[in-house]
Amino acid sequence: MTGHRQRWLGWVFVSPALLWFLIFVAGPFLVAIGYSFLHWDLITPARFAGVDNYAQLVADPMIGKVFGTTFAFAFASVVTHVVGGLLLALLANRQMNRIVSGFFRTAIFFPFLISWAAVSLLWRYVLDPEFGFVSYYLKQVGITPPLWFVDPAWALPGIIGIDFWHTIGYTFVIMLAGLQTVPPQLTEAARVDGATRWQVFWNVTVPMMSPTLFFATVITFIGAFQIFDPMKIITNGGPDNSTKSIVMYLYEQGFQAFQVGYASAIALVVFVVIMVVTALQFWLSRRWVYES
Repeated sequence: MTGHRQRWLGWVFVSPALLWFLIFVAGPFLVAIGYSFLHWDLITPARFAGVDNYAQLVADPMIGKVFGTTFAFAFASVVTHVVGGLLLALLANRQMNRIVSGFFRTAIFFPFLISWAAVSLLWRYVLDPEFGFVSYYLKQVGITPPLWFVDPAWALPGIIGIDFWHTIGYTFVIMLAGLQTVPPQLTEAARVDGATRWQVFWNVTVPMMSPTLFFATVITFIGAFQIFDPMKIITNGGPDNSTKSIVMYLYEQGFQAFQVGYASAIALVVFVVIMVVTALQFWLSRRWVYES
């Protein structure tokens, strides 16, 4: 097969992924950049706005609040998912009956297969302060249930807990795969040298799993920073905007207020923030990620 024919076949095989990227990623991204310099309400003709949308973004008092809420949610999500996923993976990786092990792994991963819409409606009912069975049983034991989605102090923690229940299965699978790449001879050698279980975990397992931990941290942050569904369905951003994320605010500006240019400017800022935080994570990873 000639070199020209090989190159032609290579482009044929890569063309579906390339077309997908151009149509659904690069194309919309370039269009969003253009829209961010326009005033357009989807009805009247678009007008050039220069940097007005970005100036509005800087002056908008809601931007700081929704970014703060989104960062708080993303940080909590990263911590709970990485720690919880690792603990569950350690438990699942222990020697146990094959049937019990299969049931345990399936039970953890199964909620991840349910759509966010179904999960949101389910938990909105479960944690309802009047009709939810959690509130009912708390009252039965003499505990006053919190007003989960009515009290601003409890609304965001409630969303964080629901997100953990729904998506921990994905992190669990990543951690379990990472655990199974740790060479058993290293842990056995550490035990022979007299290391305790904690010392083996901290000095052998964690360093060997550091690439997996890094991957889980990056992926979890990117996903959490774009959270939308539960906040929209369960609380609609309330109470008092305490659960309004930046993506939800973007949606409101673009599809409810019809400020397409301003929504595009917000979208680009979200993209830049995610890129900066991800680049920072990669830079910091040089200090703690061990490459075998």
